[in-house]
Amino acid sequence: MTKSSGAVAIVTGASRGIGFAIAQRLVAEGAKVAITGRNAEALETAVKDLGGSDVALGIAGKGDDADHRAAVIDEVLGAFGPVSVLVNNIGINPAYGPLSSLDLGAARKMVDVNVLGTLGWVQEALRGGLQESGGSIVTISSISGLRPAPGIAFYGVTKAALIHLTEELAVELAPKIRVNAVAPAVVKTRFATALYEGREEEVAAGYPLGRLGVPEDVAGAVAFLSSPDAAWITGQTIVIDGGVTLTGSMA
Repeated sequence: MTKSSGAVAIVTGASRGIGFAIAQRLVAEGAKVAITGRNAEALETAVKDLGGSDVALGIAGKGDDADHRAAVIDEVLGAFGPVSVLVNNIGINPAYGPLSSLDLGAARKMVDVNVLGTLGWVQEALRGGLQESGGSIVTISSISGLRPAPGIAFYGVTKAALIHLTEELAVELAPKIRVNAVAPAVVKTRFATALYEGREEEVAAGYPLGRLGVPEDVAGAVAFLSSPDAAWITGQTIVIDGGVTLTGSMA
């Protein structure tokens, strides 16, 4: 029996990148997975790559849309049964630059999607059986939520909020549900391309382990936190950064 055998997981923002790698790892370990995202065609391809409709569902919509979140839970309950794992991977960063000139509309959108959207997914997953299953929640934060990150400062503010949200939920939902987070550094995805494109070797030189992250690095940690192996871990944020924060760098 594999570690996630019998689990029913929802992974948000999972048509590609980190979210898809997490879904892939959970399926490999025996889970059935529902993935969400805004692009229906990309989700359809991802479901095929995950092994088809017997093990995966793809449900398109926006993470800050309450009706979408409710519909996902209803579809998962009908197809796979009660939810036992929720992985919050939705996140946007539509603004770059200093806080002093940040467009407040963009800031509100980040809060709506990154923070309130995440809390909304938790609330819906509780309705979907997470409380009864003794389940696990894992949220994708960022090292930008742990220390200043010039240029993506407000994104970091929302990621810091997710770390505190994780701690609050861990206390509120114990002992039935474990709630943890992971905080990656730069991972080679389309979302993070602007942080390393054309200068990957230079950026990677700031990491003691000598390379940038790949989605599978995050997926392994999330699978562990979702599994019985992490049965006595809650309220924690695991930093996945190749050692970069040890050097004082935010490369």
